[in-house]
Amino acid sequence: MQVSVETTGTLERRMTVAVPEERISSEVKERLKSMRQRVRIDGFRPGKAPLPVVQRRYGKQVRDEVIGEVMQSTLYEALAQEKLNPAGAPAIDPTNLEQKDGLQYTAVFEVYPEFELTPCSELKIEKPVTEITEQDIDDTIESIRKQRIRWEDKQGAAVDGDQIVMDFTGTIDDEPFEGGKAENFQLVLGAGRMIDGFEDGLKGVEAGDERVVEVTFPENYHATELAGKAASFSVKVKRVEAPVLPEVDDEFAKHLGIAGGVSALREEVKSNMQRELNQALKSRIKQQVMDKLLEANKIELPKSLVNQEARGLAAQMQQQMAQQGLGSENKGALDPSLFTEQAERRVSLGLIVAQIIKTNELKAEPDDIRATVEEIAQPYEQPQEVIDWHYSDKKRLAEVEALVLENGVVDWVLAQAEVEEKPTPFAELTAK
Repeated sequence: MQVSVETTGTLERRMTVAVPEERISSEVKERLKSMRQRVRIDGFRPGKAPLPVVQRRYGKQVRDEVIGEVMQSTLYEALAQEKLNPAGAPAIDPTNLEQKDGLQYTAVFEVYPEFELTPCSELKIEKPVTEITEQDIDDTIESIRKQRIRWEDKQGAAVDGDQIVMDFTGTIDDEPFEGGKAENFQLVLGAGRMIDGFEDGLKGVEAGDERVVEVTFPENYHATELAGKAASFSVKVKRVEAPVLPEVDDEFAKHLGIAGGVSALREEVKSNMQRELNQALKSRIKQQVMDKLLEANKIELPKSLVNQEARGLAAQMQQQMAQQGLGSENKGALDPSLFTEQAERRVSLGLIVAQIIKTNELKAEPDDIRATVEEIAQPYEQPQEVIDWHYSDKKRLAEVEALVLENGVVDWVLAQAEVEEKPTPFAELTAK
């Protein structure tokens, strides 16, 4: 086998492989001999047909099969011989398949880039530092209260925070329009659910009032047939309701499934907040580390890897849209080029992270994998079932292993980089 390699681009290579006829013809001959014992040919007893007859009948088919297998096997042999690591599947083009002349083909592919990482000691990372205060706990309990709000009929004018129950009909140029009518519609004043001007026009209403509210739809309104148009809404107020929040007492804690009263409630809330905070801290720091690594290491990327990643992202988005009942009429219509920037980021980070893992011989230790699985399982009602679910499938466990390796890279970078601590409020760090 003869192999020659031509550099046709920074990462692109064109490899020509020539395989002598003897390697092909000998394999073809052996297969035909084997076939002779099995095939049935008219005029001959089973297994008694002369080899030339078998060759005339099956020779081309067998040769095509052998050539396909030889191309595959010699491709790997040639890549190993030339110490080349293709990024993506090579494009193979046979240039000579004539019998008695052997086999010659070309394989065009990109190789993985070789690069030196910028020393992580040059990176500056801002590490948020947060403590959960009593006020943070109070704010969280207040959010829980608001989730359990009840409404009571109110006598008097509606103000921000009150709920109005109403019927309305909207018209444009005195003509009703689709989606402009509702009955028993519930609206909390000040929530900002409606277009500008609608809620303001209802401030001060009382039960039984009727009003006409004049508004103009925004120019960028999602229903393009309404965008920029003036509309009138005839509103009939049925009820005005005031919010009533539950008292934070032992009964409130019991209703939430927590025994031990308000003090136990605060401890449970703080524990959940700490878990959320730990996750937010990890996520924020990891994001910073990855951003800094990308910024400091500009790599020329194999187009084949970027295109492959973009196609995968497009397919993933298409599947998500289909599950949500969106885009089913245009299945497969998403253009992968829409995801090129995201794909470039993911491919770059993949190469950088792999380089750090390889250079520093980082490993995902079984204890760390176990700890991560347990951490994932902790919020669930039956943590052991979640742990068993992960360990029952090698693929799921491999995903956790990859996560542990990524976290190991983050820890390694932080140990090398210049890290500055920055006090950050809990609410800012955990804001969605």
